[in-house]
Amino acid sequence: MTESTKDAEYLGLLQNYYAAWHSLPSYNRLCEVLGLASRSAVSKVLNRLREAGFLDRTPDAMWVPTAHFFERSLAAFHVPAGTPDHAGEAGVEAFAVDAYLIPKPSHTTLVPVKGDSMIDAGIFSGDIAVVEQRVAAQAGDIVVAIVDNEFTIKTLDMERGKYLLRPANPAYPVIRPRGQLELFGVVVGLIRKYRS
Repeated sequence: MTESTKDAEYLGLLQNYYAAWHSLPSYNRLCEVLGLASRSAVSKVLNRLREAGFLDRTPDAMWVPTAHFFERSLAAFHVPAGTPDHAGEAGVEAFAVDAYLIPKPSHTTLVPVKGDSMIDAGIFSGDIAVVEQRVAAQAGDIVVAIVDNEFTIKTLDMERGKYLLRPANPAYPVIRPRGQLELFGVVVGLIRKYRS
């Protein structure tokens, strides 16, 4: 097994540990996590991962993950949701989920969805809406708004010069705010987990 292949395995072990504990382990624990016999061997692995851009050191010499550490593999092919397609070469490139979903981290909130008023828009109870907080939106945007001191997720629309909130389920009525419509933000993405 080549050194780069082994380093990819070590990186995977560190990513799994970080996902469980939100930190990197101490040197002694790293020996166990990586299956290495000495701190010297661990140090060599960490330095190679640093050179590859996955790890860095803080001013007080703590190991920390970089943005590259959180990238996931993105296949170079698309999966047709219709008729099956020929399976060719399955190339892979790096993909950072945060960078894709969250253009402005300081203005982004993850909002759990409850209810079924947006099912025809593909938004289900239990989904997490990625919401960019802003006070302006356009008709057609899916928004999180505050109506009568309650949050709701609907499609922003306009009728006779006034904004309204349209559900994506015929079982629910259109919301026509009596007063001013307060916008919390615009939905820019959606997270759905299929298995626990």
